[in-house]
Amino acid sequence: MAADPLTAAVSDRICKHMNDDHAEAVLSYARHYGGVADASEARMIAVQPGAMQLDVDGRSIEVAFDHTLTDSEDAHRTLVAMLRAMPQQAPG
Repeated sequence: MAADPLTAAVSDRICKHMNDDHAEAVLSYARHYGGVADASEARMIAVQPGAMQLDVDGRSIEVAFDHTLTDSEDAHRTLVAMLRAMPQQAPG
């Protein structure tokens, strides 16, 4: 699949996919990278070249990336890498 420029439409597509199919990952981003350890609900609102915007329990949180994203493929690789970099938690 070819990489797309990181436009508002592509951001919306990424957010919809993450919120619909990977809600636990979005909550993990909020808890680990957003510093909201007790977060109970999180939605990805936007993916921009420098950061992702999350709505965490009704508050807006920005989580910066470690580099400026270049396109949709870079966003995918970066989001996966961020998830993999988190300490693994024991199941419930």
